[in-house]
Amino acid sequence: MSNHVDYAQARSYCLSLDDVVEDHPFGPEPLVFKIGDERGKIFALLTQGESATISLKCDPDRAEMLREQYPAITAGYHLNKRHWNTIVLDGSVPDEECLALISHSYDLVRSKRRKAKA
Repeated sequence: MSNHVDYAQARSYCLSLDDVVEDHPFGPEPLVFKIGDERGKIFALLTQGESATISLKCDPDRAEMLREQYPAITAGYHLNKRHWNTIVLDGSVPDEECLALISHSYDLVRSKRRKAKA
C-alpha cells in the first residue's frame, strides 16, 4: 500500500462514485471514467506510466490557483487547458486534495449531465 494516492487508489475512488463506468475509447491508455454509460460524459482520464497521472475537469479559477500552488498540477494534457488539470500522482499533492479534485470533477460533469437531461 502506497502512502499517497496512486493509480490503483485513484481508479478505485473514481469507480466508487455513483453511476461511473470505465472505458478505453482512445486505446489502452488512458483509462477513461464516464458518468452514465459508454456515451456518458468524461470526468477523469487516468494514465499509468513512469508517474501515474490523472486529468480532471476543474473550475477555471480554481484550476489556475492549483497550478500556482502545486508543481505537480499542470494545464490538462491534450484537453481544454482552461477547464482541465493534469495531476502527477507523485505524492506531492495531499491525498485529501487529490480525492477532493476527483469529486469536484465528477460533480461538475454530473451537474452538466443533469441539466442536459432536463
